[in-house]
Amino acid sequence: MRIATLAVAAVGALTLAACGSPAEKAADQQADAVQEQSEATADAMDQKADEVQAQGTEAAEQTADAMREKADAVEEAGDQKADQIEDAAKNAPAQ
Repeated sequence: MRIATLAVAAVGALTLAACGSPAEKAADQQADAVQEQSEATADAMDQKADEVQAQGTEAAEQTADAMREKADAVEEAGDQKADQIEDAAKNAPAQ
């Protein structure tokens, strides 16, 4: 899932880099940074969940599942924030 997200983001970034105002390009860079940060945070959370799950208990399994859900939510929130940044730049009055 994350690989597909990265691929779509890369294609989108390349497409947007070909056109747009300097403000849009700056917003795209900011959006990419937000997305990368949320993905890195989610990856770290997933890794921690793997460590917890390795304990092998039912409680650890439940905790790991909850941690993974939170990681997915962090990544989704990052994607939404990145979209908001890009949309705001596209809808801003031309300078």
